[in-house]
Amino acid sequence: MGKITEKTTLEKILETKKGAEILSKYSVPCMSCPMASFEISKLEIGQVCKMYGLNLEKILNELNILK
Repeated sequence: MGKITEKTTLEKILETKKGAEILSKYSVPCMSCPMASFEISKLEIGQVCKMYGLNLEKILNELNILK
């Protein structure tokens, strides 16, 4: 997988080695939302961060360092 960007879906992030751990660390709400399982292939990390006021830059930096 190439560089993770704001357009990368949660599904692709979860396929990386540390993806779930990092998303959980930043309390990405979609990780515990039952409806997210139906949309996980379409939800982009940029959209999620914007909806919930999460620091996209910080999350992307960590995801790209530890993937």
